[in-house]
Amino acid sequence: MTVHEVGVDAVPNDGVLLDVREPGEWHAGHAPQAVHIPLGELIDRVDDVPDGDPVYVVCKVGGRSAHAAAWLNSIGRSAVNVSGGMESWDSAGLPMVSETGEQPFVA
Repeated sequence: MTVHEVGVDAVPNDGVLLDVREPGEWHAGHAPQAVHIPLGELIDRVDDVPDGDPVYVVCKVGGRSAHAAAWLNSIGRSAVNVSGGMESWDSAGLPMVSETGEQPFVA
């Protein structure tokens, strides 16, 4: 299945952004508006994915999020992979927050 991809600059401010990275990566730094569901929990927590058309899926560089987006599309959800992931997000200077109180970074 082909997954549609967009760059970080194409993610709308009011779009649903789903971060599928592991907890340690999330705690280090993430987009402030993102919803966190690690890839390994996505099947069990799909009902926790906010309704959005489409859902923009992000990970560190784009591999895990491509898998998540493909799966979401296969079950009838509309999902788009964010190419370059959080590394591109950070490089573009887009806002990030951490759960640690420290300066956010991409882990």
